[in-house]
Amino acid sequence: MQPENRTQEMAETAERLQVIGSSILRAARDELYLGMRFLDVALSSFSYQMDGSIHGFGTDGRVMYFQPQMLGGLYKENRILVNRGYLHMVFHCIFRHFAWRGAGRNIGAGYSAGENNADSEKTIEERLRDLSCDIAVEHIIDGMNYRSIRFSRSLLRRETYRLLEKEGKTLNAQRVYKILSGWNLSEKDFVNLEQEFRTDDHKYWESKKPDQKPNPMLSRKWGEINDGIETDLETFSQEAGEHDGDFLEQIKTENRSKYDYREFLRKFAVFHEEMAVDNDSFDYNFYTYGLRLYGNMPLIEPLESKEVKKVEEFVIVIDTSMSCSGELVRKFLEETYGVLSENESFFIKINVHIIQCDEKVHTDKKITSQEEMKDYMEHLELYGDGGTDFRPAFEWVDRLLEQHEFHNLKGLIYFTDGFGIYPQKMPPYKTAFVFMQDNYRDVDVPVWAMKLILDEDDLTESGK
Repeated sequence: MQPENRTQEMAETAERLQVIGSSILRAARDELYLGMRFLDVALSSFSYQMDGSIHGFGTDGRVMYFQPQMLGGLYKENRILVNRGYLHMVFHCIFRHFAWRGAGRNIGAGYSAGENNADSEKTIEERLRDLSCDIAVEHIIDGMNYRSIRFSRSLLRRETYRLLEKEGKTLNAQRVYKILSGWNLSEKDFVNLEQEFRTDDHKYWESKKPDQKPNPMLSRKWGEINDGIETDLETFSQEAGEHDGDFLEQIKTENRSKYDYREFLRKFAVFHEEMAVDNDSFDYNFYTYGLRLYGNMPLIEPLESKEVKKVEEFVIVIDTSMSCSGELVRKFLEETYGVLSENESFFIKINVHIIQCDEKVHTDKKITSQEEMKDYMEHLELYGDGGTDFRPAFEWVDRLLEQHEFHNLKGLIYFTDGFGIYPQKMPPYKTAFVFMQDNYRDVDVPVWAMKLILDEDDLTESGK
């Protein structure tokens, strides 16, 4: 056969395989759409491209790449496997796993990549991150009740889910990563989990290319799709609720804004003069001109005080009911103290009341300095284990205002799990209900209150 004929034949074969593979993926997309109309935009956000080097299929957030022989074999075996693979990749994009560059935690030394393992070139952190993303996505898919993706679970899969679900928390990729990090898996167990949950190839994820800058447009695109799915599920597609498992809860978790706790506390700040050199209002030209003209007499000197905006007075209320974990309370107070200790956030003299309350107020500790706050933290003792009623704490603060305990109270922060009786009347100061994501279940707060959901990473980062 002539070389030009062979080249033409190879081109025709490649074109034919491209058409067949694209047709298989489009068929999977259409079948998924019939049951999950709330995913219409997400399912249709890809073009399809043949790639002989990829393992099965994978995506970069724009294109779905497929290895034609593997894709065809999977379709012949069971088209539901193709449907699940397609949805698996869509969920990776919805939750933006392609941009997750790692948790930055130290993984236990018990892990070691086997010499004959196909993943041996990856670091342990990369393997654990990939595994966590795959488990999180498969857990959602297995929790959904749609005929197009229904498939029997293996014993290993069921047991893994059981262990992960013991804490009763939303199993997003970061949560799975954290739990797996503490298991100290043997290499054999690690490989078994990888083989069980790996569905697609992650080679095209931007997180796999450390020299490549993140693409904000791609993340923004999938963020907008994510927002649309949440709105659709909560309004027009409520009938899907009994079929989508905890998918909506995962979407809500993903869509929660990340907050800098330090910046959040600045919402309670006031302007006040403080003894310090005001460099902003100081003109060095006049200063140096005076020195040149008169020898040692500047025409202008810096002000010895300046007006700054910092937190001076606020109230922290700790929900000490049985439903609020003492460990989380301590974590919240520790991080709050960490922010308190920063000179740029709080005045030297402060007036902070820390109130412990469940269905009644148990203690009220007044803090006026960093030293007092430190002493309070070192001797912290929590009181109360009853039900939750927010009203007594607000009534207590109202009495403090009547007694002129505060002269410019800007806000109250209520750390809680959210399940309690809220005041009906809006207080004369800003109010925020703070939830830890570890212990968070979605609740509605009054319209006059702010709502903040934090996880340990948010608090740790803000305290740096």
